[in-house]
Amino acid sequence: MIGVLAILVFTMYLTFFFPVEAKKEKTEEKSPKYTAQMKRLWQIAQTSMKERKPSRAEKALLTILKFDEKNAAAYNRLGILYAKGQKYDEAVECFEIAQSLDNNPASIHNAGLIYLEVGAYEKAAMAFEQAIALEGDVPARYIALAKAEEKMGRTKKAIEALEDAYELDPKTATLRQILAIYEAAGNEEAAMATTARIEAQIIKENAAKAKRATQKGRKTNTATKAGARAVKKVVTKPVRATRATSKIIKQHVGRKRV
Repeated sequence: MIGVLAILVFTMYLTFFFPVEAKKEKTEEKSPKYTAQMKRLWQIAQTSMKERKPSRAEKALLTILKFDEKNAAAYNRLGILYAKGQKYDEAVECFEIAQSLDNNPASIHNAGLIYLEVGAYEKAAMAFEQAIALEGDVPARYIALAKAEEKMGRTKKAIEALEDAYELDPKTATLRQILAIYEAAGNEEAAMATTARIEAQIIKENAAKAKRATQKGRKTNTATKAGARAVKKVVTKPVRATRATSKIIKQHVGRKRV
């Protein structure tokens, strides 16, 4: 397996160039210099991923793991990097290590996405179900589970997962996915009922958009009126000052004439 070989080579590299005892001492000390270096490496990794420089990001993350071999976040981010590069074996390996270090639903979900990508649908479904058990209020987890179930021909379970996602976050897109499953299964009655739900949902979404636009307009008008009042005050002040100045000039001129 390519992922196992890569980790094995990397482990040998670390063992040869960086003795375990020295590494432990550095980790335990956590001096200001060490903290600054780790922070800089994280910044390099994040910036490189945003700028689409995978090699530089990988190097930074591997360096982090060299000093902190139990850094679940680094393994998780490295897994995402490998997944984007279609290095699925390495990605799964990283997500599994991250999961073993920290039972994080995000790591489990990410592993499920890789399983889904490579066609391991049963493993994908199990991963998504485990992630849901740990964090059941994320619609994306149910949508991903629905995809895995649909791939395995489990139409009923796929629809149930999508209904759970819709309950958490009512969206037309989720209903359209349900409709597509019913249409593929040839269930015309359910398809018609879902179409009606989609139409009702669209009306709700449009009403919500209109309400937000109205509220935004009111806020803009209020801000405009407040700005106008402020401008009026600024404009008024010089006028008052000019009148006061005129009185002083008149008095001064009057004194001269006397």
